[in-house]
Amino acid sequence: MTLLDTSAILLTLAAVFGYINHRVFKLPTSIGIMLIGLILSLLLLLLGDQWPTMEATAHSFVSQIDFNETVMEVMLSYLLFAGALHVNLGDLKDQKWVVAILASVGLILSTFLVGGASFYIFQLCGLQVPFLWCLVFGSLISPTDPVAVLGILKKAGVPKSLETKITGESLFNDGVGVVVYLVLVGLAMGTGDASAGGIGLLFLEEVGGGVLLGGGLGYLAYRMLKSIDNYQVEILITLALVTGGYRLASAMHMSGPLAMVVAGLMIGNQGRTMAMSDTTREHLDLFWELVDEVLNALLFLLLGLEIFVLNWSGEALSAGLILIVVVLASRFAAVSVPVFVLRRKQEFSPGVIRILTWGGLRGGISVALALALPKTGLDESARQAILVATYLVVIFSIAIQGLTLRKLVSRLLPSAMTSR
Repeated sequence: MTLLDTSAILLTLAAVFGYINHRVFKLPTSIGIMLIGLILSLLLLLLGDQWPTMEATAHSFVSQIDFNETVMEVMLSYLLFAGALHVNLGDLKDQKWVVAILASVGLILSTFLVGGASFYIFQLCGLQVPFLWCLVFGSLISPTDPVAVLGILKKAGVPKSLETKITGESLFNDGVGVVVYLVLVGLAMGTGDASAGGIGLLFLEEVGGGVLLGGGLGYLAYRMLKSIDNYQVEILITLALVTGGYRLASAMHMSGPLAMVVAGLMIGNQGRTMAMSDTTREHLDLFWELVDEVLNALLFLLLGLEIFVLNWSGEALSAGLILIVVVLASRFAAVSVPVFVLRRKQEFSPGVIRILTWGGLRGGISVALALALPKTGLDESARQAILVATYLVVIFSIAIQGLTLRKLVSRLLPSAMTSR
């Protein structure tokens, strides 16, 4: 099946599921598409004996999609740039310490808490997953997903300061999380540099290099935008910035996600106010909003269909369900640290820890990293256990946490809801 055939099927399914959701279920578009895809996939799996040809065709179609490459190499750059475009840099600076601690210390703390607990839980359920690979699981499930977070926060009614904390963390911990993941995978396979200097150099190259590259490319694009007034060309410049910039970052072994976040912040703030006419600003916003919505729909559809590529077992299902609670508890611990540390110097909204915990959604990036786990150096049963656990945590996060976040905010912060 060609790339065009695959794209045509996915776009058609996303459109049909989106239409059904809008007319019948009226859930947020991305969540509705994912749940419809998930339900139909489950029906095909459960009724495979009655519809063997249809089930085999669906399994073959989903199996030939490289989810990791589709998300990490194609979709992620556009989604991160589109999300960062609408983040106010002034608001982000006000929350910089909370965001920085959540995206670094909080993420690493969560990685070790989840990894340590999952080692014993997998054993309890009869699954032998080595400790280092449990830490890898902790690293891929700990970062909050900017795609899921941004899509749901738009309608959750979260106060601006809290929205900035959650959004900022999700945008920046992505790059940090991928570096932690790469370090731990290298250590688990025995190919990584375990020295503090080696790990520090990798962080400097990936994180520092990504930030500097994003800033440089963003500034270059800003100067180009400022020198002309033609919205068609200016939109083309931003499209080239994302497509070419992300590939350049990957080729230079720098963090593409962080580069796109920094570039998006620069274009969305300095570029928006100092380099664009009202006409350009309007068309640019509409273009990137459309890109964001379409890619979100496709990504959440893929999440619903990915159930076909997993090998389900009672042991893996039991471990995954327990780990949903473990991930939430670890998230609670990870967000409590910066709040308690900074409470004396910064004012926090009531219920901030509970909202940050429940609003820390996991999404396609975690699934993509889990699917990228090497097939050599890791027993296939252990790999499948990590995949199933990741998938269950992500589905719970989006379907349950995402749909109830607004209710939690309205209960803890009723005044903020009425003001909006």
